[in-house]
Amino acid sequence: MRRPGRRRGAALPRPVGQIPGRAEIYPALTLALPARAKLNLELEVLQRREDGFHEIRTTFQAIELHDLLEIAPAEKTSLTTTGLTVTNADSVLNAHAAIEQATNRELPVRFRLHKRIPPGSGLGGASSDAATTLRGIAVLYGLDVDLAPIAAQLGADVPFFLKGGKAMAQGRGERLTQLPDELAWFAIAWPRIELSTADVYQAWDDVKGELPNQLRRAAELVEPRLRDLAHTLGPEWQMTGSGSAFFVRCQTQQEAAALTAGKELWTAVTRAIGPWA
Repeated sequence: MRRPGRRRGAALPRPVGQIPGRAEIYPALTLALPARAKLNLELEVLQRREDGFHEIRTTFQAIELHDLLEIAPAEKTSLTTTGLTVTNADSVLNAHAAIEQATNRELPVRFRLHKRIPPGSGLGGASSDAATTLRGIAVLYGLDVDLAPIAAQLGADVPFFLKGGKAMAQGRGERLTQLPDELAWFAIAWPRIELSTADVYQAWDDVKGELPNQLRRAAELVEPRLRDLAHTLGPEWQMTGSGSAFFVRCQTQQEAAALTAGKELWTAVTRAIGPWA
């Protein structure tokens, strides 16, 4: 598929009819923050490291699809979730505990997480929720703290979601080089299969893989149904992250909508989003 050209100097569009990328403080002192999803435009696994993690090189692209995290001051920390069913929402509470530890103070808040990003899909929902938790608490309490090292201890993808946009990631994914924005639409298809990132990387140790996503063969070993899904979707679709969602880049919103129409899968039409920090 021919990649659309980038218009020099053109800013990525702001979301229409959705929560903006920067926090808004409402009269009741509630922050409402979008936790954006991401795509891995390509993903290369270089080697398994001595610490058990894997050295990777990947290009992250933040997209408009998002969870919505509401944060408000409270006497005691609590979390409620709505939307898509998740097996756990530990990423939010883990991030909250990490920033409390880093600042050596209690930061009680009430969280309400509305899930729109499919879990176990390779779209980065849990990592984005964690990064958004850090950003939200820092704003709510006026904290002067470097969030990057806190994010890095929470997960390999979490540092990317502090800023978003488009970036080359190396190491475990924490070494980031920001890349120029591009205007792009994407069609996404998810088979409602949740994959464990750890299981997929463990399988990679045995089977390796090829570009554009060197984890795809490992993901198909962990979940053989993905092989049939990939065949049904067609060669232009590629897997994101450790799976199980697939995506294809499109030139227009209409093209993306046509590619998702009639599919008996969870689907989304979304676009690239520039940095929010």
